[in-house]
Amino acid sequence: MPHIIDPSPWLILPFAGLLLSIAISPFLFKHWWEHHYPKVSVGLGLFVALYYIVVFHAGERVGHTMLEYVSFICLIGSLFVVSGGIHITVAGQAKPLANIVFLLVGAILANVIGTTGASMLLLRPWIRMNKLRYAAFHTVFFIFIISNTSGCLTPIGDPPLFLGYLKGVPFWWDLQMLWQPWLLVIGLLLATFFVFDSISFARVPKYLREKKAAHEKFTFAGLQNIAWLALILTCVFLPSPWREIGMAVAAAGSYFTTQKHIHISNHFNFGPIKEVAWLFLGIFATMVPALDYLGVHARELGISSPISFYYFTGALSGVLDNAPTYLTFFAASISQLTQPGSNIPLDINRLSDVTQYIALGEKELIAISLGAVWFGAMTYIGNGPNLMVKAIAEQAGVKAPHFLEYIYKYSLPILLPILILAGTILFH
Repeated sequence: MPHIIDPSPWLILPFAGLLLSIAISPFLFKHWWEHHYPKVSVGLGLFVALYYIVVFHAGERVGHTMLEYVSFICLIGSLFVVSGGIHITVAGQAKPLANIVFLLVGAILANVIGTTGASMLLLRPWIRMNKLRYAAFHTVFFIFIISNTSGCLTPIGDPPLFLGYLKGVPFWWDLQMLWQPWLLVIGLLLATFFVFDSISFARVPKYLREKKAAHEKFTFAGLQNIAWLALILTCVFLPSPWREIGMAVAAAGSYFTTQKHIHISNHFNFGPIKEVAWLFLGIFATMVPALDYLGVHARELGISSPISFYYFTGALSGVLDNAPTYLTFFAASISQLTQPGSNIPLDINRLSDVTQYIALGEKELIAISLGAVWFGAMTYIGNGPNLMVKAIAEQAGVKAPHFLEYIYKYSLPILLPILILAGTILFH
């Protein structure tokens, strides 16, 4: 069993530096950042990795983190490629009610093909159906709803819950325990979006509001990629490395069997996934000290009640990848309980202990699950598809707020009050 690592808080500075670089460099040093962000990301990540290997003799910890990164990139990369081979043409100009229905369908679909799969499949149609009046809030609410908060009903929906499933959380536990919170937050977000979209629609000239292009019909192309998508979802349940190999095969099969005109219609290229791959390589490496520090000091920080787990898991999921954050707080929570008749803490790596924990600490696991999934929408780096949605939107020539604007203009004043209200209702 690997030894416990208790890093100095100073070792968290490379992650803070990378986060700051992602936040301010694109608009302060745009040209320089576009050419050198891979070097910044890899350089900071390499510093932390070498420190762990040389000082802590924790090569196993670094290796495990890199394997998690490979799994992460294989999943979102394969979904990106396969969804890029499916072209959906939408008819007419979307009205607010049509947009609400679209987002709700996407929120449900996210639990079948994952938030990443739903985001990559539905973003381009979302842009097309709102092309006459697309605004930054369309990108933001797409991320809020489809890319994040919707995916808490199945382990397929969001990576944190899949990790919980692998640790022994029953497959249908999420649906059974989280459907009411899901309805609450999705309902509040849809209602808020409806207000924004109705105001936007009212500002459109009447002749454009009533315009319906006769040549535009609801059509689908590249449907053979549904088979490749099914292969990816099947591979999710395979052990590593077969899981990653299967996803890579699905991505390659989709790319080479998709007709060129479909990729052209989707404006498909590898730019968005390249950006995500480089940035998250650094994020995965530099966030290790933060996760290890939290794992050791969770109780000292007063993290023991459901509401504290909800907010701490949420706060860290907004700036760290939410999957390892979920596991860190899951492990911290389960270790605060002991086996019957002894002082031995429960262990997340023992299936019998996880089963016992679910029976005794259900409220804490609900809080950790919701915090990890929902708060991943607070920043572009909180969940895998967020940054990719931004990149694709910009590539399509539509509005997407920059890193800081996303936070101060949307996630803090709109999303955070909704999540605070939900937490107050659920855990007080």
